[in-house]
Amino acid sequence: MQALYYVGPERLELRETEEAPLAEGESRVRIQATGICGSDLHAFHGHDPRRQPPLVLGHEAAGEVVEGALTGKRVTMNPLIVCGHCDYCLEGRQNLCSNRTMIGMTRPGTFAETLTIPDQCLIELPDSLPAVAAALTEPAATALHGINRLERFLARPLSEARVLVIGAGAVGLLAGLILRHKGVRHLQLADTNPLRRQTAEQAGLCVFDPLSTSPGDGAWEAVFDCVGAAPTRDMAVRSVRPGGAIMHLGLQDNEGGLDVRAITLKEVTFLGAYTYTPSDLRATVDLLDSQALGPLDWVEVRSLGEGADAFAKLAAGQTSAAKVVLEP
Repeated sequence: MQALYYVGPERLELRETEEAPLAEGESRVRIQATGICGSDLHAFHGHDPRRQPPLVLGHEAAGEVVEGALTGKRVTMNPLIVCGHCDYCLEGRQNLCSNRTMIGMTRPGTFAETLTIPDQCLIELPDSLPAVAAALTEPAATALHGINRLERFLARPLSEARVLVIGAGAVGLLAGLILRHKGVRHLQLADTNPLRRQTAEQAGLCVFDPLSTSPGDGAWEAVFDCVGAAPTRDMAVRSVRPGGAIMHLGLQDNEGGLDVRAITLKEVTFLGAYTYTPSDLRATVDLLDSQALGPLDWVEVRSLGEGADAFAKLAAGQTSAAKVVLEP
């Protein structure tokens, strides 16, 4: 089969490789659509020591089971492989599993014609949900998990809040679309990339350039940092109003400090959210299938053979697509 291998910093190769043997309790999935994640780009630049070359990256996907318990079923998948018996798993917080591994990190990922994955990771798809849309389940579930987590810490319903989303990449854009679906009326996205701002506007969201327009100090009850860099953390702390909440979703870097004095004096709730639970993924499949997030015409579809070029364009900020999906 063909697979796109990460072979070193900013180097990808399309290779012919053998299919992995199928272990007990696993299924083989033929990949029909797989998205490029920001964490894949992080690895592409050589900035993720957890992803060691040569490695097939990718963990956002939809496909069809061709061998295993659900043969013939269309599925998406939970990329996290969890133990099922630690305290976190038993509490329903499988995303924090003490023994978790992950496709595209500790074992081959979805940038290939097929992959093997434990049966427990498979989530059946309705026939009405196309594969490209279903490949958005993972990033959309990341946004949904963060939104649901932050919502519990607000004094008033989320729909009444002034909400700022920093970053209009895939997770930021999906967060904005989910927040709109949840009835948030006062919602804006901030992004410095004009192509991403154009995409967000075409999706019907209000967006501005924070380099030329200030978000306003203390103006927002809820702030979602979907970038996770020193400047965006600073913006989040300055922008949130006293008593508000910040959700830190992005993982771009771990540089700079955090103004804990401002967080303390403003009595701000600062939260992190890591990935999603199986329940989040299933809820997201239903959300995508209902078309509640509107047309997904901001997704760019390319072949797996064009994967290296797609990575290069994304790394250079030369595409307006908030998400690039590869079709093997």
